[in-house]
Amino acid sequence: MEKIRVIITNNQKAVKVPTGVRMLIRRCCHAVLRMEKFEDSAEISVTFVDNEQIRELNAQYRNKDAATDVLSFPMGENGVYDINHDTGAKILGDIVLSVEMAMAQAKRYGHSLEREIGYLTAHSMLHLLGYDHENGGMERVRMREKEEYVMSQLGLPGTSSYTV
Repeated sequence: MEKIRVIITNNQKAVKVPTGVRMLIRRCCHAVLRMEKFEDSAEISVTFVDNEQIRELNAQYRNKDAATDVLSFPMGENGVYDINHDTGAKILGDIVLSVEMAMAQAKRYGHSLEREIGYLTAHSMLHLLGYDHENGGMERVRMREKEEYVMSQLGLPGTSSYTV
């Protein structure tokens, strides 16, 4: 695998981001790209926001006036990506993650904030690579299997089975 650059920005003050989360996100991005046999250099941007900021983005880009956990903004289509002309890396896109929502979901599902952030990162990375679960069916099941595979690779397996 070539060089992977993960740019992480914290644009929120609602939740203190625990030590190690940035490294976890980088490991998660690498794990997804390795699983998908993505061999090129890549660049991914991850931004931490609060519920209000993600609500505004969700309203602007998805016409859903509600906070959500994570949004993915792919920069490619059908395996064709913009290129960073300085580095030659493929720009996969942007991940915007509400740390507030991740914390609430971790509590609701009974696992750590780290596991929730790792899962949301894997989920979004798959979106950046062209996966979609919005229509349900087998595509949704395949995406979930890939997310859980990455979580187990990182030592953060789910504590129970999931339901669709």
